[in-house]
Amino acid sequence: MSGTLHLIGVGPGDPDLLTIRAVRILRTAHVVAYPATSEESAFAREIAADYIEPDAILMPVTIPMAIERSPAQTAYDGAAALILDHLARDRNVAWLCEGDPLFYGSAMYLLSRLNGAARVEIVPGVTSLTASAAAIARPLAARNEILKVLPAPLPDETLRPELLATPAAAIIKVGRHFDRIRDLLRETGHAPNAIVVEHATTIRQRITPLLSFGYGERPYFSTILCYRGDEAWG
Repeated sequence: MSGTLHLIGVGPGDPDLLTIRAVRILRTAHVVAYPATSEESAFAREIAADYIEPDAILMPVTIPMAIERSPAQTAYDGAAALILDHLARDRNVAWLCEGDPLFYGSAMYLLSRLNGAARVEIVPGVTSLTASAAAIARPLAARNEILKVLPAPLPDETLRPELLATPAAAIIKVGRHFDRIRDLLRETGHAPNAIVVEHATTIRQRITPLLSFGYGERPYFSTILCYRGDEAWG
């Protein structure tokens, strides 16, 4: 393969948070690929839009949003084949990934398929986790404290012992699990100091104490940062 695949983290939403390296690569990429729910709904492309060259080939990859994994796996198989074809034609391909490519990012599915078959470079990006901490101006954790990143879709039986064993936690992929997670954080003692950050770094950003939400309110595109420790941050 003569072309290079660049897996680029475009950050949580603010275009100013792309790295200089990411912008430099986008200025010269022949092909810009990205996950989408449809060609009109591709947040990663929206974030990077100002840096994509007008003559670049756009390659949206529709990823089915289903609990079953096989439809999405098929979509990534197809994307990998198309990318390989572009690379063989001496075209550099930039794959856009919200946040960081390897922090719960879509890029890992291409890496597993193409690493070894093509030249792959990874460009780190700002995660929603660090962006949310910056938004509330509060450390994720301090000194020797343990910070756990916990996906909300996990069952309570898995989340409960993890929360009980950590002073600081970040809950991601909240969505429809919001009410259940709030009840669990009440139980583990994390709720009083928990903050919900919605749409971090964008014009829609909203910062709200967890306990200020009523039942039935479900803030999407949100991260919950919670702290139950005794460490003095000052």
